[in-house]
Amino acid sequence: MSLAKLDAGHLIALFQSWQQLFAEQREFLIALDGKVGDSDLGITMAKSFAAAAEAVAAEGRDVGLSKLLRTAGATMARTAPSTMGTLTATGFLRASKAVEGLDALDTAALALFWRAYTDGIAERGKAKVGDKTLLDVLDPLTRALEAAAETGDSVPVALSSAAKAAEEALEATKSMVAQHGKAAAFQEKTVGLQDAGATVGFFLVRRMAEFVESH
Repeated sequence: MSLAKLDAGHLIALFQSWQQLFAEQREFLIALDGKVGDSDLGITMAKSFAAAAEAVAAEGRDVGLSKLLRTAGATMARTAPSTMGTLTATGFLRASKAVEGLDALDTAALALFWRAYTDGIAERGKAKVGDKTLLDVLDPLTRALEAAAETGDSVPVALSSAAKAAEEALEATKSMVAQHGKAAAFQEKTVGLQDAGATVGFFLVRRMAEFVESH
């Protein structure tokens, strides 16, 4: 069985799944970030998603999708005030506005969710596609979801194509030169490495796709 839509109860469970994912990937992200950054990415993601998962579970499903996302974003901003923590928090806060009034996320709503998430991060981080950041994965996955919404694809099909687009985009970051953050100081040395932030974006959407498939 796979889900046709994601409701508030599913979102709480998805945050728990994300928490588990970033706990498992903590050391990998620390090592990846350590090559050209300050090694705190794995710690930031594990900490912020653990706090967010706990906060949304405490809120409960009755508050609805928008409030849960707002709580997740606000909790992350408070728990992990580093660059990536702030960007991820901003993404969820923007997404909460995009899904205001909806009680479940279908493909069209997921496209709105990820577009708001992506645009929020672009504005907050003052980055653009091609700068070797999280955006280089977020933009293609969002476009894949928007295309899937246009053709009326189901949620599992749409998320599967979004995860595939994200994986290809992550691979493409290896040939880019970093323009932002600590990695920017390394410039040409960043060529050949997949971007750590973009890896987070890929992990997020891949786990969302797996979650939908398994429920």
